[in-house]
Amino acid sequence: MSIELLIENYGLLAIFLGAAFEGETAAFLGGVISHRGLLTYGAASLAATAGSFAGDQLWFFVGRYAAQWGFVRRLMEKPALARATGLLERYPTGFIFAFRFLVGLRTISPIVIGTTRIPTGKFVVMNAAAALVWGQLFTGLGYLFGHGVQQTLGHLPLHRHLLIAVGAAAVVAAAALAFRKMKLSARHS
Repeated sequence: MSIELLIENYGLLAIFLGAAFEGETAAFLGGVISHRGLLTYGAASLAATAGSFAGDQLWFFVGRYAAQWGFVRRLMEKPALARATGLLERYPTGFIFAFRFLVGLRTISPIVIGTTRIPTGKFVVMNAAAALVWGQLFTGLGYLFGHGVQQTLGHLPLHRHLLIAVGAAAVVAAAALAFRKMKLSARHS
């Protein structure tokens, strides 16, 4: 079975699950794949949006109904919790909309929100709106990246195109983490 056939058969499921549990890289790769014509852009961005919404909704309900579980308590002890809680208390609506864009706070934030008195309905609506923006943004960036690679290097075999995209996503993620660590160390100095 070729990689193209695998993507055509299981690509939307992979984007959905990747966006639910990993995030940006899955949505970005969905855009690259849609640029290649193996999936439509609309389907890829919808899968990323739905995955992001479902994953964050799941974590919200974990915070709401399973806060006493051991793994949830361990997550709640992480240093990122204080940062997420502080931002949530100061800017509840803005934080609910923006947490998925904040490096290092994506998984813990909906759990924290779930432990608060923020109504479930409000979170569902804000989560849906934010997931829609997020899904379109990262899938669109992947689509544009795919176009840029094709303009620069020509029409590459799919596996090379995907390797370049994964490499670029890894570099961006590493740079974001390095920036965050520098920012945190500057705060503690």
